[in-house]
Amino acid sequence: MTRPMSGLVIFDCDGVLVDSEPISLRCTTAALNSFGYPVDEDDVFDRFLGSSTASMVAAVEASLGRGLAPEALDDLRREILDAFGRELKAVPGVARAAERLDRPFCVASSSIPERIRYSLRITGLLPLFEPDIFSATMVVHGKPAPDLFLLAAKRMKAEPARCIVVEDSIHGARAGQAAGMTVLGFIGGSHIRGNVARERSHSEKLIQAGAAMVFDKLADLPELVREFSR
Repeated sequence: MTRPMSGLVIFDCDGVLVDSEPISLRCTTAALNSFGYPVDEDDVFDRFLGSSTASMVAAVEASLGRGLAPEALDDLRREILDAFGRELKAVPGVARAAERLDRPFCVASSSIPERIRYSLRITGLLPLFEPDIFSATMVVHGKPAPDLFLLAAKRMKAEPARCIVVEDSIHGARAGQAAGMTVLGFIGGSHIRGNVARERSHSEKLIQAGAAMVFDKLADLPELVREFSR
């Protein structure tokens, strides 16, 4: 029987590894309004950041009392990916931070596998994380349920209590806490940083959701991982 490794860092993808949230927020807000679900970008940020498309669609359909056309959702996915191809960049410091970690790491994201790999590929990060990439499509219940993080730990042969989750979303922080893992809340993405009110409010909500602390520079991550692993 293989012994569990001593520790593991689990990265969320959107808003932590790739600066995708401003693009997704913009495209999703426009699409939801076109579906007859009136929201602005702050609403989408507060309600759906970190949740899977399936979870978001279920909430919207329940509110509207009708289903959304599958082709409309396909159009939204294509629009987001097209925008990624033109605009998406890695969050500053990702590669250097990952290379300095003293333990294995992986990705566990609410996005579908194709989108995760596309995002990592066009930002040059895919070789750093492949093949240790886990998607909410691999479990029955996505974030805020702990299933995805527990799956990642199991596949990576790590004890949940020795895992550190790096998350920017409330759903993700709750999932990490429910999995019995240490959560570090990241607020360095451009969808949070620079907006003082949102940064303060989101930091407080991450702590309330279970994050042990919040930080805004990935350069600080290796030392934080060592500190929270003592």
